[in-house]
Amino acid sequence: MHTSTTSTSPLVAWTADQLQQATQGYWYQDRIPQGDIKRILTDSRHAEQGDAFLALKGERFDAHDFIAQVEQQGCQVAIVSSPVAELALAQLVVPDTRLALGHLGQFRRQQYPNLKVLALTGSSGKTTTKEMLGSILSRLAPTLITRGNLNNDLGVPMMLLELRPEHQYAVMELGASHIGEIDYTSNLVAPQVAGILNIGTAHLGEFGGRAAICQAKSEIYAHIQPAGMAIIPAADAFAQQIAKSAQAYPQLSFGDGGDIYATDIQLQAQSSSFNLHTPSATAHVTLPFAGVHNVENALAAAAFALAIGVNLNDIVMGLAQAKGAKGRLNFIQHQQYLFIDDTYNANPSSMRAAAEVLLQQQGIKVMLMGDIGELGDSSQEQHQALGRDLAQLAIDYIIAVGEFSKNTLSGAAHSTHLHAFATQADALPFLIDLIQKHQPQPMSFLFKGSRYTHMETLMADVMEKL
Repeated sequence: MHTSTTSTSPLVAWTADQLQQATQGYWYQDRIPQGDIKRILTDSRHAEQGDAFLALKGERFDAHDFIAQVEQQGCQVAIVSSPVAELALAQLVVPDTRLALGHLGQFRRQQYPNLKVLALTGSSGKTTTKEMLGSILSRLAPTLITRGNLNNDLGVPMMLLELRPEHQYAVMELGASHIGEIDYTSNLVAPQVAGILNIGTAHLGEFGGRAAICQAKSEIYAHIQPAGMAIIPAADAFAQQIAKSAQAYPQLSFGDGGDIYATDIQLQAQSSSFNLHTPSATAHVTLPFAGVHNVENALAAAAFALAIGVNLNDIVMGLAQAKGAKGRLNFIQHQQYLFIDDTYNANPSSMRAAAEVLLQQQGIKVMLMGDIGELGDSSQEQHQALGRDLAQLAIDYIIAVGEFSKNTLSGAAHSTHLHAFATQADALPFLIDLIQKHQPQPMSFLFKGSRYTHMETLMADVMEKL
């Protein structure tokens, strides 16, 4: 059995020549470091002897300010866009350190031509599908899997820097916050297989509409390697546009009407099962994830694995052993209370999917809903629509918290079981009263909201008071 992203083997060292070759930079005052460079990093706090510190510049920060500090910490190499005079450490000068990071990640990727890279994107389900696919592949061979949310133009090359000779697979999650970002990151990762899970309403504010989101996500197909394959979500409203943007490659589709689909879906409180149909065979899958949306994520993971020739039996075993990421529908039993921690992030479709999972649980059902961000001008309208839909479900209490809670409340036509609070501090006493009122009955709580709402804080506050 192989582990996935964690490994005791060290990162592959760099030579001064390789750094220069990858970035096309020059060594300031011809001061060239001797010996190997063990790793490239962007956090000055962790820079030490043997490292190369890459100084990023952002709108509100400039890591060039920390170069003297990293030198004091023993770091002997810095990658900079403007050299700092009067320092002894070697400085590799490049036009743009952000792009240099991309070049370094791409250089590392190109050193492993036999590596099988699978790249995925989508409006929701990316992290869970990535974990499922990682579970399938890491049973077979060492696999690099995107950690956390390292899925943007900085995170993707940072992950590529972790590639080592033993890796046979890499599962790369690519996110999009603007047009052109996935084109850039998919070029770096050079995938054999690339696919979109769905086109939802996440990041609607940045893009202005779902058609623009579809255009941004479809950039993932631009850099598929020769003899590669495109994965298509058959049941998505934008399936035709997606298939058209990937028309240069053989395609494998998943979901209703696709090449890979599910029948006999059985949803349990904290798991599910279904028959997995592929073009060549059918198998029964037991999935340790709740909700029909996770069956869809499992179909996507199966499609990616089949595209690189993984055996169906290995797919079934990998799905059965998959574990969810922290804050993604984690079930926590505390006395007679079930807490569902789905606080990692939220968009309108994942909020509805999580509500369906809550409906499967025991006892009094309580949904704690934080605001959804990145919806732009449609924020009020989207929260109203959510309130309207959630009010029709058999959830005993829906507690909306945050700036848009009043919109959720108005969408629910001021339903008697929906309550709105501006802050978590306002919501907490109401919640504690609610629990005391229903003692000793079992209760199930779902906590969910966009990352910035930190709904896990409210969950921890409630648990502490029980």
